[in-house]
Amino acid sequence: MPLSRVTWASLLGLVIAGSAAAQSVSDEIAKYRAMLADGNPAELVEGQGEVLWTTKRGPKQATLEGCDLGKGPGVIAGAYAELPRYFKDTGKVMDAEARLVHCMVTLQGIERADIVRKPYSEQGERATDMEALAAYVSAASRDMKINLPQQHAEEKAAYARGKQAFFYRAGPHDFSCASCHSKNDQRIRLQDLPNLQQAAAARGAFASWPAYRVSQGAVRTMQWRMADCFRQQRFPQLEYNSQAAIDLITYLGVNAKGGVMAAPGLKR
Repeated sequence: MPLSRVTWASLLGLVIAGSAAAQSVSDEIAKYRAMLADGNPAELVEGQGEVLWTTKRGPKQATLEGCDLGKGPGVIAGAYAELPRYFKDTGKVMDAEARLVHCMVTLQGIERADIVRKPYSEQGERATDMEALAAYVSAASRDMKINLPQQHAEEKAAYARGKQAFFYRAGPHDFSCASCHSKNDQRIRLQDLPNLQQAAAARGAFASWPAYRVSQGAVRTMQWRMADCFRQQRFPQLEYNSQAAIDLITYLGVNAKGGVMAAPGLKR
């Protein structure tokens, strides 16, 4: 047999073996997640969020039960699955976290600076109010379909900006979100990188945030995920509730239309 045929046959064998091994690792990780999901620690944080939602707090001594997340005051069932969306009272497109901050300010009288000073907990700390509320609100959309509205001009503009941000290359590594999330079969260490240009992958990714990260022992929100992507790209720190964060979440959420919410999810 010619050497060239032997070489190509050998290479093909290595590729097939490598693909099989990669699939095996992915399958084992999926089994591990399924095993842990029965007792997702995020449930404890959901309970913390429910207490925050129903407890009178702030200078106005009010609960958040009058907060309008897009489906009417106090209605949380299905609300997360339709966020971000345009809110007439603010004239802005807001995601769940931005809207919760707005309600805490307007209904309870809490200073915005005090709320956003530390939106994310450190490893080993109790969940922050924002993490707990995001877990509670997102859980009320579990098993409901993702359906972000795109009727209003501001919603369409947010999607367009989010798409631009997703493909924007910059930083010392000339990275973009798309560098990791626009191709099939990419991985960092044991972590599969979903191709968010494909509907199935986009739905699965969006549906599982907020999520409990086993490696950090904490519930992490969607805005935390966007900020972590910016960190890995070596971009400037993403400001909490910034336009860029909400635009990116809008882009991902619209692409995930039709997916079924499964948050809070479970991540490595």
